Amino acid sequence: MGSELPVKLPVARDGVFPRGYFVVGATFLLSVLLYVDRACISTAKDAVTGELGLSKDEWSWVLASFAFGYAVFQTPSGALADRLGGRVVLTGMVTLWSVFTGLTAMAWNFATLLAVRFLFGAGEAGAFPGMARVVYSWIPVNERGLVKGINFSGSRIGAALAMPLVAALIANAGWKKSFLIIMAAGFIWAALWWRCFRDEPAAHGGIKPQEREYILKNRQDGGIRITPEPLRVSALFTSPNLWLMMGQYFASNFTFFFSLTWLYPYVKARYQLTAVDAGFCTMLPLLAGAAGNILSGWMVDALYRGGRSPLSRRLPAIAGFLLAALGMVMSVHQQSAAGAVAWLSIAIFGADMTLSPSWSFCIDIGGRHAGAVSGTMNMAGNLGSAVTALAFAYLPESSKGNEAFFYTAAGLSGCGVLCWLAANPEKRIE
Repeated sequence: MGSELPVKLPVARDGVFPRGYFVVGATFLLSVLLYVDRACISTAKDAVTGELGLSKDEWSWVLASFAFGYAVFQTPSGALADRLGGRVVLTGMVTLWSVFTGLTAMAWNFATLLAVRFLFGAGEAGAFPGMARVVYSWIPVNERGLVKGINFSGSRIGAALAMPLVAALIANAGWKKSFLIIMAAGFIWAALWWRCFRDEPAAHGGIKPQEREYILKNRQDGGIRITPEPLRVSALFTSPNLWLMMGQYFASNFTFFFSLTWLYPYVKARYQLTAVDAGFCTMLPLLAGAAGNILSGWMVDALYRGGRSPLSRRLPAIAGFLLAALGMVMSVHQQSAAGAVAWLSIAIFGADMTLSPSWSFCIDIGGRHAGAVSGTMNMAGNLGSAVTALAFAYLPESSKGNEAFFYTAAGLSGCGVLCWLAANPEKRIE
């Protein structure tokens, strides 16, 4: 039934029509918004710490509090997406985290900012598991890798845009008004998603018959409607595959989250850059990450269509981790901002090559429980993010700066390679 995946499907859809494109486009824009909201706190560091009187250590806990909230609610929100569908869950989650984006501007001390950012992370937790459930229902198996790559490239583009644009917005409107403006953008997306999206192609009145038939025939369940048994927690946490995915995603996020949190203040301080120049420098690794997502997604689909299903997940991820390790090590030895940013761009390009195969793998082994399975992997990944936020502040510094942090990231990438060598995407969680 669900485990017998088609090996060769047509690359071009004769039945692809605007509703299929809408799903891809809307989830891409959601990823952009997700990371604009997430990255704007890094850009606002100087303004927020100055007004609230926060130390470097306190700021690291503010960054980590988001990641902890995001991690803790991954599995529950994924299970909720499996149960209620992407329409309800994504509308509700975007509305909720937008509220907490606005409430960030109301924080008056360290404790209130810590609480709001934790709740903001909890609100964002359902986004990617919800999108995984949408992809399962709407996207044929042989197109899944590229679609996930497009989704994640949106997150990197959003973060990249946030760095210089939010810096300019804060300079002109102040950090508090900037957060309120970003909150309003979330409300607009949520309203349009509720109006235009349906959980199943068969339930959408605006989809043409050719497209509906193509999707239902070629998605993972072959169009068979099955009400899945509730997924037992023991089934999740006794799956070696899932533990391997959790381990490698911890490693991937450890590297990437640096670009979202500490990279901006790091290059600004170490290379004595202006706020806007630092913002543009920080854009480049994030745009490289977007390119890594697209390339990796294309590789996943191309290898899958060639009948190499396990390799389609394994090869892009292993290549990505090797590049991530190389880039992080080499960046430490650069004397100029240009050199450091170039090597960090290679590192983030590599780290982001792991995303499409990781989420495709979770959808493979999770099936109709894709939300819960991918959410559990993402929980582990964002524990890695939380550790990143703290490690950069607390790991010892040498004459070359935060050398221990960069070598730790490279070592974790090596562990990620080992995880992928042992993982098997054809063994589903039952």
